[in-house]
Amino acid sequence: MSSRPAPFGLFGAAAGSAIFQLIREAGPLARADIGRITGLSKSTVSQHVERLLRLGLVTEEPDARYPAGRKRKQLVFNESAGYVVAIDLGATSVDIALCDLGASVLEHRELLDVAVSDGPQRVLGRIVEQVDDLLAKHAITPDQLYGMGMGVPGPVEFSTGHPIHPPIMPGWHKYPIKEFLTERYGCLVYIDNDVNVMAVGEAKYGAGVGVENQLFVKIGSGIGCGVILGGRLYRGTHGCAGDIGHISLRGNEELCSCGNRGCLEAIASGRALSRLGTRLAMDGESFELAQVLTQKGTVSAEDIAYLARRGDPLSLSLLRMSGQAIGEVLAGIINFINPSLIVVGGGVSKSGQRLIATIKEVILSKSTPLATSTLEVVPSKLGGMAGVIGAAALVVDEVFSQERVFAMVNQEGMPSAGGD
Repeated sequence: MSSRPAPFGLFGAAAGSAIFQLIREAGPLARADIGRITGLSKSTVSQHVERLLRLGLVTEEPDARYPAGRKRKQLVFNESAGYVVAIDLGATSVDIALCDLGASVLEHRELLDVAVSDGPQRVLGRIVEQVDDLLAKHAITPDQLYGMGMGVPGPVEFSTGHPIHPPIMPGWHKYPIKEFLTERYGCLVYIDNDVNVMAVGEAKYGAGVGVENQLFVKIGSGIGCGVILGGRLYRGTHGCAGDIGHISLRGNEELCSCGNRGCLEAIASGRALSRLGTRLAMDGESFELAQVLTQKGTVSAEDIAYLARRGDPLSLSLLRMSGQAIGEVLAGIINFINPSLIVVGGGVSKSGQRLIATIKEVILSKSTPLATSTLEVVPSKLGGMAGVIGAAALVVDEVFSQERVFAMVNQEGMPSAGGD
């Protein structure tokens, strides 16, 4: 075998890891395809592939491009090799899903009687009950659980998995969620802001597939933005990139949960709409809203969205106000980042096309023509499942990163040099 460098610049375990990433991202691929793409010889490709097969990272299947009589096979990422648990912690509910390594949901559970304000002990206790039951029901052994991912509704220091001064999460500041789950389940655990997690889900499996530069905007109890640049999630220095909910709008003094005034979240979020709708109903400004207040004791953002769809003028006005404020903040971000796609999700986004149309209208009027020349603003494709699918995708990306696969292949016994 020649000792010259492989054409794509990698030897040994590093080459094996790179071949795995190639199969995972571009597969199914035949061995000949891998040789053509990498420039490696047939024997070297075979050596790497055999080790990946032994590790269970890839599997072979018949190549549909060839007649049944020919035994050519293709290599694919082995999505059934193990499982991940995905958790989406919302303000007033929790979604938990058991997924395969392709982020496909095998079973999903929603807890509607759990609120983040209940505190970490009670919330994590309920989550653990459900996770334990899921693992037992599907007879999943510890070695089959590759990792856990969790999105939380507040700022997170990704390196530690600690929430940092989350405004709507009393008692969660620096709570060791990652350590708690790691100790209990003995697997890799990743904690991130819920909007980042949703952004990953939409980029990999939803409305943003194949789009290099995009924003995911969540409009729910709060407002946040996940930023995908060059096909990768951008977290910033400490993990708080995209926190648009706490950008202030001039001329507004509404007090925000963060302690500042005039924040977008205090003006245009689901909580803000609920507060304004309740206030207007109490003042008798809308007969429809007053009826809801009498029946329920409060007016929710969902009530406003429902009445807006039925043509209630005041509810329509509230949604338009929300869309205008969000569009104004996004316009500045679009001029700065120049994405080609904005995906809008979250509970309030379910109010219909009117909200998205208003957001787009303001963006087009306030952003530069070049920045918006090909910009699309679309609703979430994954809807309420974006959080758990994104959490699963986040885990799989981290577990099968170049560095981790290198370690797996190297431990299996790859030669330290060689190849072509």
